[in-house]
Amino acid sequence: MKFSKIVYLMRIFLCITFLTLFSCQNDTSKKPVFDALSAPWEQVEQRAKGSSVQLMMWQGDPLINAYMRDWVVPELRKRYDITLNIAPGQGNEIVKLLMGEQEARKTNSSIDMGWINGETFFQIRQIGALYGPFAKRLPNAQYIDFENPFIGIDFQQPVDGFECPWGNVQMCMIYDSVRTPAPPRTMADLETYVRAHPGKFTIPYEFTGMTLLKAWMIAFAGGKDALNGPFDEAKYKAASGKLFAYINSIKPFFWRKGETFPESLAAMHQMFANAELDFTMSNNDNEVDNKIHQNIFPKTAKAYVFESGTIQNSHYWAIPKNAQNPAGAMTVINFLISPEAQVKKLNPIVWGDGTVLNTQKVPEPWKTALEQIPERKNAPQRKEITEYALMEPASEYMIRLFADFRTQVIEQ
Repeated sequence: MKFSKIVYLMRIFLCITFLTLFSCQNDTSKKPVFDALSAPWEQVEQRAKGSSVQLMMWQGDPLINAYMRDWVVPELRKRYDITLNIAPGQGNEIVKLLMGEQEARKTNSSIDMGWINGETFFQIRQIGALYGPFAKRLPNAQYIDFENPFIGIDFQQPVDGFECPWGNVQMCMIYDSVRTPAPPRTMADLETYVRAHPGKFTIPYEFTGMTLLKAWMIAFAGGKDALNGPFDEAKYKAASGKLFAYINSIKPFFWRKGETFPESLAAMHQMFANAELDFTMSNNDNEVDNKIHQNIFPKTAKAYVFESGTIQNSHYWAIPKNAQNPAGAMTVINFLISPEAQVKKLNPIVWGDGTVLNTQKVPEPWKTALEQIPERKNAPQRKEITEYALMEPASEYMIRLFADFRTQVIEQ
Protein backbone atom coordinates (compact mmCIF):
# COMPACT_ATOMS: atom_id res chain seq x y z
CA MET A 1 0.00 0.00 0.00
CA LYS A 2 1.32 3.39 -0.97
CA PHE A 3 2.25 5.82 1.83
CA SER A 4 -0.22 8.49 0.60
CA LYS A 5 -3.06 6.00 0.75
CA ILE A 6 -2.16 5.06 4.36
CA VAL A 7 -2.17 8.71 5.36
CA TYR A 8 -5.53 9.19 3.64
CA LEU A 9 -7.07 6.21 5.51
CA MET A 10 -5.63 7.44 8.80
CA ARG A 11 -7.24 10.84 8.27
CA ILE A 12 -10.60 9.25 7.61
CA PHE A 13 -10.24 7.14 10.76
CA LEU A 14 -9.36 10.17 12.87
CA CYS A 15 -12.28 12.15 11.45
CA ILE A 16 -14.74 9.36 12.23
CA THR A 17 -13.31 9.01 15.75
CA PHE A 18 -13.52 12.75 16.38
CA LEU A 19 -17.09 12.99 15.08
CA THR A 20 -18.16 10.03 17.21
CA LEU A 21 -16.67 11.53 20.36
CA PHE A 22 -18.14 14.95 19.60
CA SER A 23 -21.55 13.43 18.97
CA CYS A 24 -21.48 11.50 22.24
CA GLN A 25 -20.46 14.55 24.22
CA ASN A 26 -23.31 16.60 22.75
CA ASP A 27 -26.01 13.95 22.88
CA THR A 28 -27.75 15.15 26.05
CA SER A 29 -30.41 12.51 25.66
CA LYS A 30 -27.84 9.92 26.72
CA LYS A 31 -26.87 11.81 29.88
CA PRO A 32 -28.47 10.46 33.06
CA VAL A 33 -30.82 13.13 34.48
CA PHE A 34 -31.15 13.17 38.26
CA ASP A 35 -34.78 12.91 39.33
CA ALA A 36 -35.28 13.86 42.98
CA LEU A 37 -38.84 12.53 42.85
CA SER A 38 -37.75 8.95 42.18
CA ALA A 39 -34.16 8.70 43.43
CA PRO A 40 -33.44 6.97 46.76
CA TRP A 41 -33.49 9.48 49.60
CA GLU A 42 -29.80 8.95 50.35
CA GLN A 43 -29.03 10.14 46.82
CA VAL A 44 -31.29 13.18 47.25
CA GLU A 45 -29.39 14.22 50.37
CA GLN A 46 -26.06 13.56 48.68
CA ARG A 47 -27.11 15.68 45.73
CA ALA A 48 -28.09 18.48 48.13
CA LYS A 49 -24.81 18.39 50.04
CA GLY A 50 -22.67 21.46 49.44
CA SER A 51 -25.45 23.27 47.54
CA SER A 52 -27.30 26.55 48.06
CA VAL A 53 -31.09 26.76 48.41
CA GLN A 54 -32.95 29.98 47.59
CA LEU A 55 -35.99 30.42 49.84
CA MET A 56 -38.68 33.13 49.70
CA MET A 57 -40.86 33.80 52.74
CA TRP A 58 -42.75 36.45 54.69
CA GLN A 59 -40.37 38.14 57.11
CA GLY A 60 -42.71 40.34 59.11
CA ASP A 61 -42.15 38.80 62.53
CA PRO A 62 -38.83 39.10 64.42
CA LEU A 63 -39.18 35.76 66.22
CA ILE A 64 -39.92 33.87 63.00
CA ASN A 65 -36.94 35.57 61.38
CA ALA A 66 -34.74 34.66 64.34
CA TYR A 67 -35.90 31.01 64.24
CA MET A 68 -34.94 30.72 60.60
CA ARG A 69 -31.77 32.83 60.70
CA ASP A 70 -30.30 31.80 64.03
CA TRP A 71 -31.29 28.15 64.25
CA VAL A 72 -32.47 26.68 60.94
CA VAL A 73 -29.72 28.20 58.76
CA PRO A 74 -26.80 27.10 61.01
CA GLU A 75 -28.31 23.63 61.55
CA LEU A 76 -28.68 23.05 57.80
CA ARG A 77 -25.09 24.07 57.22
CA LYS A 78 -23.82 21.86 60.04
CA ARG A 79 -25.90 18.77 59.25
CA TYR A 80 -26.19 18.86 55.46
CA ASP A 81 -23.60 21.41 54.29
CA ILE A 82 -26.49 23.37 52.75
CA THR A 83 -26.42 27.16 52.48
CA LEU A 84 -29.96 28.49 52.91
CA ASN A 85 -30.45 31.98 51.46
CA ILE A 86 -33.67 33.65 52.64
CA ALA A 87 -35.30 36.43 50.63
CA PRO A 88 -38.43 38.41 51.63
CA GLY A 89 -41.61 37.79 49.68
CA GLN A 90 -45.09 36.39 50.16
CA GLY A 91 -48.38 35.59 48.46
CA ASN A 92 -48.83 37.78 45.42
CA GLU A 93 -45.10 38.44 45.16
CA ILE A 94 -44.39 34.74 44.76
CA VAL A 95 -47.23 34.36 42.26
CA LYS A 96 -46.00 37.34 40.20
CA LEU A 97 -42.43 36.04 40.27
CA LEU A 98 -43.35 32.59 38.97
CA MET A 99 -45.79 33.98 36.40
CA GLY A 100 -43.12 36.38 35.15
CA GLU A 101 -40.60 33.57 34.84
CA GLN A 102 -43.10 31.51 32.87
CA GLU A 103 -43.85 34.39 30.51
CA ALA A 104 -40.11 34.93 30.00
CA ARG A 105 -39.74 31.17 29.34
CA LYS A 106 -37.10 30.87 32.05
CA THR A 107 -36.12 27.26 32.63
CA ASN A 108 -34.42 28.00 35.95
CA SER A 109 -36.44 29.73 38.66
CA SER A 110 -34.75 32.26 40.92
CA ILE A 111 -36.18 30.48 43.98
CA ASP A 112 -36.08 26.84 45.06
CA MET A 113 -38.87 26.95 47.63
CA GLY A 114 -41.52 29.30 49.01
CA TRP A 115 -43.75 29.61 52.08
CA ILE A 116 -47.35 29.60 50.84
CA ASN A 117 -50.95 28.58 51.44
CA GLY A 118 -54.50 29.21 50.32
CA GLU A 119 -54.99 31.53 47.39
CA THR A 120 -51.26 31.49 46.59
CA PHE A 121 -51.37 27.70 46.25
CA PHE A 122 -54.52 28.01 44.15
CA GLN A 123 -53.04 30.59 41.78
CA ILE A 124 -49.66 28.88 41.34
CA ARG A 125 -51.30 25.54 40.70
CA GLN A 126 -53.60 27.13 38.13
CA ILE A 127 -50.56 28.04 36.01
CA GLY A 128 -48.86 24.67 36.53
CA ALA A 129 -45.83 26.16 38.25
CA LEU A 130 -45.42 23.64 41.10
CA TYR A 131 -42.94 20.79 41.40
CA GLY A 132 -44.16 17.43 42.60
CA PRO A 133 -45.81 15.58 43.99
CA PHE A 134 -42.90 15.56 46.46
CA ALA A 135 -44.28 15.82 50.02
CA LYS A 136 -44.74 12.15 50.81
CA ARG A 137 -41.27 11.39 49.42
CA LEU A 138 -39.79 13.09 52.49
CA PRO A 139 -38.83 10.62 55.26
CA ASN A 140 -40.28 12.83 58.00
CA ALA A 141 -43.62 13.01 56.19
CA GLN A 142 -44.47 9.73 57.93
CA TYR A 143 -45.23 11.82 61.02
CA ILE A 144 -47.48 14.41 59.32
CA ASP A 145 -51.18 14.24 60.16
CA PHE A 146 -52.35 14.21 56.53
CA GLU A 147 -55.70 12.69 57.56
CA ASN A 148 -56.52 15.87 59.46
CA PRO A 149 -58.59 17.97 57.01
CA PHE A 150 -57.14 21.17 58.51
CA ILE A 151 -53.70 19.94 57.38
CA GLY A 152 -54.25 17.77 54.31
CA ILE A 153 -56.66 20.26 52.70
CA ASP A 154 -55.67 23.85 51.94
CA PHE A 155 -58.59 26.26 51.30
CA GLN A 156 -60.73 23.31 50.07
CA GLN A 157 -57.85 22.05 47.90
CA PRO A 158 -56.24 18.65 48.60
CA VAL A 159 -52.51 19.34 48.77
CA ASP A 160 -51.82 16.17 46.71
CA GLY A 161 -48.12 16.31 47.53
CA PHE A 162 -47.54 19.62 45.73
CA GLU A 163 -47.03 21.45 49.01
CA CYS A 164 -45.79 20.13 52.34
CA PRO A 165 -47.52 21.14 55.60
CA TRP A 166 -45.26 23.12 57.95
CA GLY A 167 -47.43 24.70 60.65
CA ASN A 168 -51.03 24.75 61.85
CA VAL A 169 -52.80 27.61 63.63
CA GLN A 170 -56.27 28.74 64.70
CA MET A 171 -57.40 32.35 64.75
CA CYS A 172 -58.00 33.94 68.14
CA MET A 173 -59.17 37.26 69.52
CA ILE A 174 -56.81 38.86 72.05
CA TYR A 175 -57.91 41.01 75.00
CA ASP A 176 -56.59 42.35 78.30
CA SER A 177 -58.17 40.32 81.13
CA VAL A 178 -57.90 43.32 83.48
CA ARG A 179 -59.43 45.94 81.18
CA THR A 180 -62.00 43.56 79.69
CA PRO A 181 -62.65 40.73 82.18
CA ALA A 182 -65.68 39.41 80.23
CA PRO A 183 -64.98 39.70 76.48
CA PRO A 184 -67.88 39.19 74.04
CA ARG A 185 -68.01 35.60 72.77
CA THR A 186 -70.84 35.91 70.25
CA MET A 187 -71.40 38.32 67.38
CA ALA A 188 -74.51 39.67 69.11
CA ASP A 189 -72.50 40.31 72.28
CA LEU A 190 -69.76 41.97 70.21
CA GLU A 191 -72.29 44.36 68.70
CA THR A 192 -73.47 45.29 72.19
CA TYR A 193 -69.90 45.77 73.38
CA VAL A 194 -68.86 47.90 70.40
CA ARG A 195 -71.86 50.21 70.83
CA ALA A 196 -71.12 50.56 74.54
CA HIS A 197 -67.38 51.17 74.03
CA PRO A 198 -67.04 53.39 70.94
CA GLY A 199 -63.61 53.62 69.35
CA LYS A 200 -62.26 50.47 71.03
CA PHE A 201 -62.73 47.94 68.20
CA THR A 202 -61.73 47.69 64.56
CA ILE A 203 -60.88 45.17 61.85
CA PRO A 204 -57.53 45.33 60.04
CA TYR A 205 -57.69 45.44 56.26
CA GLU A 206 -55.20 42.64 55.71
CA PHE A 207 -55.01 38.84 55.84
CA THR A 208 -55.92 38.39 59.51
CA GLY A 209 -58.87 40.76 59.33
CA MET A 210 -60.17 38.98 56.26
CA THR A 211 -59.79 35.66 58.09
CA LEU A 212 -62.05 37.00 60.83
CA LEU A 213 -64.58 38.09 58.20
CA LYS A 214 -64.54 34.64 56.60
CA ALA A 215 -65.46 33.08 59.94
CA TRP A 216 -68.32 35.54 60.35
CA MET A 217 -69.42 34.92 56.78
CA ILE A 218 -69.55 31.18 57.47
CA ALA A 219 -71.76 31.93 60.50
CA PHE A 220 -74.11 34.03 58.37
CA ALA A 221 -74.18 31.30 55.72
CA GLY A 222 -75.42 28.73 58.23
CA GLY A 223 -72.37 27.74 60.25
CA LYS A 224 -69.59 25.12 60.30
CA ASP A 225 -69.68 23.45 56.86
CA ALA A 226 -71.95 25.95 55.09
CA LEU A 227 -69.27 27.18 52.64
CA ASN A 228 -67.36 23.92 52.15
CA GLY A 229 -66.78 22.86 48.58
CA PRO A 230 -66.13 24.94 45.45
CA PHE A 231 -66.86 28.66 45.38
CA ASP A 232 -70.59 29.35 45.11
CA GLU A 233 -71.55 32.79 43.83
CA ALA A 234 -75.08 32.66 45.23
CA LYS A 235 -73.90 31.59 48.68
CA TYR A 236 -71.23 34.28 48.65
CA LYS A 237 -73.64 37.06 47.74
CA ALA A 238 -76.17 36.02 50.38
CA ALA A 239 -73.65 35.56 53.21
CA SER A 240 -71.45 38.55 52.36
CA GLY A 241 -74.53 40.77 52.11
CA LYS A 242 -75.49 39.88 55.69
CA LEU A 243 -71.86 40.27 56.79
CA PHE A 244 -71.42 43.75 55.35
CA ALA A 245 -74.80 44.86 56.72
CA TYR A 246 -73.71 43.71 60.20
CA ILE A 247 -70.36 45.53 59.99
CA ASN A 248 -71.82 48.72 58.54
CA SER A 249 -74.45 48.86 61.29
CA ILE A 250 -71.76 49.11 63.98
CA LYS A 251 -69.00 50.76 61.93
CA PRO A 252 -69.73 54.27 63.34
CA PHE A 253 -68.69 52.89 66.76
CA PHE A 254 -65.37 51.49 65.46
CA TRP A 255 -61.96 53.06 65.99
CA ARG A 256 -61.90 56.49 64.31
CA LYS A 257 -65.65 56.09 63.70
CA GLY A 258 -64.96 53.47 61.02
CA GLU A 259 -63.68 56.11 58.63
CA THR A 260 -60.37 54.27 58.26
CA PHE A 261 -59.08 50.78 58.98
CA PRO A 262 -55.53 49.75 59.95
CA GLU A 263 -53.71 47.99 57.12
CA SER A 264 -51.04 46.51 59.40
CA LEU A 265 -51.65 43.94 62.13
CA ALA A 266 -48.46 45.09 63.86
CA ALA A 267 -49.96 48.59 64.16
CA MET A 268 -53.14 47.11 65.61
CA HIS A 269 -51.11 45.11 68.13
CA GLN A 270 -49.42 48.31 69.23
CA MET A 271 -52.73 50.15 69.60
CA PHE A 272 -53.99 47.30 71.76
CA ALA A 273 -50.84 47.40 73.87
CA ASN A 274 -51.30 51.16 74.31
CA ALA A 275 -54.94 50.62 75.40
CA GLU A 276 -56.16 52.55 72.36
CA LEU A 277 -58.05 49.39 71.36
CA ASP A 278 -59.61 46.77 73.63
CA PHE A 279 -58.96 43.94 71.15
CA THR A 280 -56.49 42.74 68.61
CA MET A 281 -56.38 39.39 66.86
CA SER A 282 -54.04 36.79 65.45
CA ASN A 283 -54.17 33.87 63.05
CA ASN A 284 -51.88 32.05 65.50
CA ASP A 285 -53.60 30.92 68.71
CA ASN A 286 -50.19 30.92 70.42
CA GLU A 287 -49.21 34.48 69.50
CA VAL A 288 -50.48 36.03 72.73
CA ASP A 289 -47.71 34.26 74.69
CA ASN A 290 -45.26 35.09 71.91
CA LYS A 291 -46.02 38.83 72.19
CA ILE A 292 -45.99 38.81 75.99
CA HIS A 293 -42.51 37.33 75.82
CA GLN A 294 -41.46 40.16 73.49
CA ASN A 295 -42.90 42.70 75.97
CA ILE A 296 -45.33 43.94 73.32
CA PHE A 297 -48.51 42.77 75.11
CA PRO A 298 -49.24 43.18 78.83
CA LYS A 299 -48.85 40.04 80.94
CA THR A 300 -52.61 40.08 81.51
CA ALA A 301 -53.37 39.60 77.79
CA LYS A 302 -55.29 36.44 76.92
CA ALA A 303 -56.73 34.84 73.78
CA TYR A 304 -60.10 33.25 73.04
CA VAL A 305 -62.35 32.28 70.12
CA PHE A 306 -65.90 33.27 69.20
CA GLU A 307 -68.53 30.63 69.87
CA SER A 308 -69.58 30.84 66.21
CA GLY A 309 -66.10 29.55 65.35
CA THR A 310 -62.79 30.72 63.96
CA ILE A 311 -60.68 29.60 61.04
CA GLN A 312 -58.06 26.94 61.58
CA ASN A 313 -55.60 26.42 58.75
CA SER A 314 -52.11 25.30 57.86
CA HIS A 315 -49.23 26.86 55.99
CA TYR A 316 -46.96 25.00 53.63
CA TRP A 317 -43.71 24.77 51.72
CA ALA A 318 -43.80 24.48 47.94
CA ILE A 319 -41.14 24.01 45.27
CA PRO A 320 -41.40 25.77 41.89
CA LYS A 321 -41.57 23.48 38.88
CA ASN A 322 -38.37 25.02 37.46
CA ALA A 323 -36.44 25.12 40.74
CA GLN A 324 -32.71 24.84 40.13
CA ASN A 325 -32.14 22.77 43.26
CA PRO A 326 -35.18 20.59 44.06
CA ALA A 327 -33.02 18.06 45.90
CA GLY A 328 -31.74 20.82 48.17
CA ALA A 329 -35.25 22.18 48.72
CA MET A 330 -36.59 18.73 49.60
CA THR A 331 -33.75 18.20 52.08
CA VAL A 332 -34.45 21.55 53.74
CA ILE A 333 -38.20 20.87 53.96
CA ASN A 334 -37.59 17.39 55.38
CA PHE A 335 -35.56 19.01 58.16
CA LEU A 336 -38.23 21.68 58.81
CA ILE A 337 -40.91 19.01 59.37
CA SER A 338 -38.69 16.88 61.61
CA PRO A 339 -39.97 16.39 65.19
CA GLU A 340 -36.98 18.34 66.48
CA ALA A 341 -37.64 21.39 64.28
CA GLN A 342 -41.39 21.24 64.97
CA VAL A 343 -40.86 21.14 68.75
CA LYS A 344 -38.46 24.06 68.52
CA LYS A 345 -40.88 26.37 66.70
CA LEU A 346 -43.90 25.31 68.79
CA ASN A 347 -42.43 27.00 71.87
CA PRO A 348 -43.94 30.53 72.12
CA ILE A 349 -40.60 31.88 73.30
CA VAL A 350 -39.16 30.77 69.96
CA TRP A 351 -42.22 31.29 67.74
CA GLY A 352 -45.31 29.42 68.94
CA ASP A 353 -46.29 27.94 65.57
CA GLY A 354 -48.52 24.88 65.87
CA THR A 355 -47.30 21.51 64.71
CA VAL A 356 -48.55 19.54 61.70
CA LEU A 357 -47.33 16.26 63.15
CA ASN A 358 -49.53 13.50 64.54
CA THR A 359 -48.20 13.21 68.09
CA GLN A 360 -49.30 9.57 68.23
CA LYS A 361 -46.85 8.73 65.44
CA VAL A 362 -43.88 10.70 66.73
CA PRO A 363 -41.31 8.77 68.78
CA GLU A 364 -40.19 9.83 72.24
CA PRO A 365 -38.90 12.18 73.52
CA TRP A 366 -40.52 14.33 70.83
CA LYS A 367 -44.04 13.06 71.53
CA THR A 368 -43.97 14.36 75.11
CA ALA A 369 -42.27 17.57 74.04
CA LEU A 370 -45.00 18.29 71.46
CA GLU A 371 -47.79 17.63 73.97
CA GLN A 372 -46.35 19.61 76.87
CA ILE A 373 -45.35 23.20 76.15
CA PRO A 374 -44.95 24.87 79.56
CA GLU A 375 -44.47 28.31 78.00
CA ARG A 376 -48.04 28.26 76.62
CA LYS A 377 -49.75 30.09 79.48
CA ASN A 378 -52.14 32.78 78.24
CA ALA A 379 -53.23 31.08 75.02
CA PRO A 380 -56.15 28.65 75.22
CA GLN A 381 -55.23 25.00 75.04
CA ARG A 382 -55.82 23.50 71.60
CA LYS A 383 -58.28 20.93 72.93
CA GLU A 384 -60.42 23.82 74.23
CA ILE A 385 -60.78 25.56 70.87
CA THR A 386 -60.62 22.75 68.29
CA GLU A 387 -64.39 22.19 68.58
CA TYR A 388 -64.84 25.77 67.31
CA ALA A 389 -62.47 25.30 64.35
CA LEU A 390 -63.81 26.19 60.90
CA MET A 391 -62.26 25.07 57.64
CA GLU A 392 -61.03 27.66 55.17
CA PRO A 393 -63.54 28.15 52.37
CA ALA A 394 -62.35 28.10 48.75
CA SER A 395 -59.74 30.69 47.79
CA GLU A 396 -62.19 32.73 45.72
CA TYR A 397 -64.05 33.71 48.92
CA MET A 398 -60.92 35.39 50.30
CA ILE A 399 -60.15 37.09 46.98
CA ARG A 400 -63.68 38.47 46.74
CA LEU A 401 -63.76 39.58 50.38
CA PHE A 402 -60.59 41.62 49.99
CA ALA A 403 -62.09 43.51 47.07
CA ASP A 404 -65.64 43.81 48.34
CA PHE A 405 -64.73 44.89 51.88
CA ARG A 406 -63.16 47.98 50.37
CA THR A 407 -66.16 48.90 48.22
CA GLN A 408 -68.93 47.71 50.58
CA VAL A 409 -67.46 48.86 53.91
CA ILE A 410 -64.38 51.10 53.73
CA GLU A 411 -65.69 53.37 50.95
CA GLN A 412 -69.27 53.51 52.23
